[in-house]
Amino acid sequence: MAKSDSDITQALWPKPVLLALEEAGQYVTIDTTQAASWAMIEDWPTEDGPALDKALLVCADVIKGKRTNDDARKAFIAAAVEAGIDIKS
Repeated sequence: MAKSDSDITQALWPKPVLLALEEAGQYVTIDTTQAASWAMIEDWPTEDGPALDKALLVCADVIKGKRTNDDARKAFIAAAVEAGIDIKS
């Protein structure tokens, strides 16, 4: 039986990403493609950037079954670095 779109985006990443979205030293755990998408849409400190745009597209591709959750995690980390967010990966 094929996984549904929500199953794919909610599958836990093998290694979560911790990042300080709100304030320094206060880390939020991002461990699914869905959580990464929401963080970039709702909580991101920048409105645009090449890595952010790519990460959002990769997350959309995961939903379509064209990319893997690992691809989304890597793109998410690159977007966080681009935005200057304190990150623990």
